[in-house]
Amino acid sequence: MKLNRRLFLGSAAAASASLSAPMAMGAGHGKPRVVVVGGGAGGATAARYIAKDSKGEIDVTLIEPTRTYYTCFFSNLVIGGFRDIQSIGHSYGKMAAGGVNVVHDWATGVDRDAKTVALAGGGSVPYDKLILSPGIDFVDGAVEGWDLSTQNAMPHAYKAGSQTELLKAQIMAMPQGGTFAMVAPPNPFRCPPGPYERVSMVAHYLKNNNPTAKIIIADPKAKFSKFGLFQEGWANHYGGMIDWIGSDFGGDNVSVDAGAMTVTIDGEVTKVDACNVIPAMKAGKIAHDADVTEGNWAPVNAIDMSTKADADVYVLGDSSSQGDMPKSGFSANSQAKVCANAVRGALTGSKVFPAKFSNTCWSLIDTNDGVKVGASYEATDEKIAKVDGFISATGEGADLRKATYEESVGWYAGITADMFG
Repeated sequence: MKLNRRLFLGSAAAASASLSAPMAMGAGHGKPRVVVVGGGAGGATAARYIAKDSKGEIDVTLIEPTRTYYTCFFSNLVIGGFRDIQSIGHSYGKMAAGGVNVVHDWATGVDRDAKTVALAGGGSVPYDKLILSPGIDFVDGAVEGWDLSTQNAMPHAYKAGSQTELLKAQIMAMPQGGTFAMVAPPNPFRCPPGPYERVSMVAHYLKNNNPTAKIIIADPKAKFSKFGLFQEGWANHYGGMIDWIGSDFGGDNVSVDAGAMTVTIDGEVTKVDACNVIPAMKAGKIAHDADVTEGNWAPVNAIDMSTKADADVYVLGDSSSQGDMPKSGFSANSQAKVCANAVRGALTGSKVFPAKFSNTCWSLIDTNDGVKVGASYEATDEKIAKVDGFISATGEGADLRKATYEESVGWYAGITADMFG
């Protein structure tokens, strides 16, 4: 079945339909209050669904510092020239019109005893239920020689927007026959196929504008998501341009020098013209500040995405440690609907449906050469557990690959409407 905007939104509406009228249960202060921190695929979806489905019975506040949110998913297509940056930017106006109180500020701390979220601009916001969906931050020292002070010289572009534009500009400025390097991240990380779709998009641009250029990937892993599909695609479209160096060949022994623009892989120094460093990742800072993390991530209960540390604090998407689901925009959106239904039920007594989740990750390898991987999941006592899955096959025909790409475009229109209204 081809996925398009109407079908995506229709299935979303069915999943969240209420079977009983809300019955507000405030804690002695009028309407119950939900605060959501982070306005991406998880947070925006949760805020919008709670406000919409509670029909005004719950006060919903979304705290998000940016007025325009750029999706990390589809940002690689900006680098490849298939989209422009404006096409992945989204505002919160429709969400505000739908009843969400949108606060453009940084959340700087959580007092779980007082049930308040502190704001950088001063003051705090009280909550009965708190949903954290801050995405990812980077692990300090994950790549020797790289930190946030060097991100302009060697962009990560794993938080979309200005970093996306910067990396694209650096690729466009490469001399003929120059070298592009990527330092790929270790597991787990946001969007498992993402770095390799990015390599494909860089190669697409270079093939058309700088055909003698080379691409080097230093990867701490022995394989990666859609490994066979990408390897096949690179051979078919970009023969000889891409050199992937996995952990078996020293890809896990890497350092960079942003000043000298060099990458050292297993002792071998290479001068490069553009370098994309994607470091190891961890939960967004506010999850650590709220003290709901263990190590780099926040463990959650699969049934409702509530944290193991506090039943009134929930963590969605990339920041959560939940089991088998990958860290993706589709995953975060799916988790947000389960969470929104559970939170609304806890606060108003409305019907709570069994927790079910799904995910699909599409990747574009070259023009009309789209591939995908996905699965369905259910909640168990231990984790979100995979039930079944699918993946594109190597050797597929051009018509099927084109249809897969077109499906991804329909999904993007659907999920962003689902997130932002």
